[in-house]
Amino acid sequence: MMREKIITTSTRGINQELFPYQLYKKAKRFGVWNPEDIDFSQDKEDWKKLTDRQREETLGRVAAFLGGEEAVTLDLLPMIMVIAKEGRIEEEMYLTTFLFEEAKHTEFFRLVLNELGETGDLSDFGEAYRKVFFEILPETMERLIHDPSPEALADASTVYNMFVEGVLAETGYYAFYEGLNKAGLMPGLMKGVGYIKTDEARHISYGTFLLQRLICEHPHLYDRVIRKLQELAPLAEKVVGRDLDETVETAFGMKIGDFINYARKQMAVRIEILARAKHLSMEEIYKNSGRNVDAT
Repeated sequence: MMREKIITTSTRGINQELFPYQLYKKAKRFGVWNPEDIDFSQDKEDWKKLTDRQREETLGRVAAFLGGEEAVTLDLLPMIMVIAKEGRIEEEMYLTTFLFEEAKHTEFFRLVLNELGETGDLSDFGEAYRKVFFEILPETMERLIHDPSPEALADASTVYNMFVEGVLAETGYYAFYEGLNKAGLMPGLMKGVGYIKTDEARHISYGTFLLQRLICEHPHLYDRVIRKLQELAPLAEKVVGRDLDETVETAFGMKIGDFINYARKQMAVRIEILARAKHLSMEEIYKNSGRNVDAT
């Protein structure tokens, strides 16, 4: 495909007021952290103090995050390609930081395991997890390679940004904070989780903006996005609940039902934000994005 013009040298230049460009600037300020700079010495000591059940639960959570971060790192590129081909330079500039951050998150969780001496195979993921990360996510993202339609892009952002990041990952952070953080354990792990949560808030914000833009341009997509989220909701409960009864208590004193309810809440929040934007104009979306989404 031949390029017709260069945007940034034209009278248009770079629109620094666009929300994706604001996210790009925030990524430069807040996203530049190095997993190798984190001190895990206390984590190693705390690891010895955990019960066998607590170690097993923490290992499972770290492994689930590591597998998920690897998956989203591998699967993001088709979305970047679609945005690039549309000539949306400010959005693509932000998405370059998005991919860098996903790779860094993968590095972080692998580093945690290495520092703890846990180098065995932790790939025993449940059926629901495999359904999401081995089937739905890659298939939805790879579809963009041959189908860059608004429908395919909306599906991709719904699965990637709203569901994987906005529901599953957010519930995982909640579990970390309610468990290890409240117990004052493993500060290195929790420091990295804090950085990642901040990075992912920008990712979710972009996904919300992208879906708002797509719905404004193609109103029929709203019902499609909501249906997709509703279809994914039962999988969220199975992934975070691990097919256990809601009354089962975790190794850190939480109930499985607490995680399921948190995931339900996150799903409702994503739907509510999109519903509020349903009747906004494009100008209002660009103007209000910074106030209406969870950017940090």
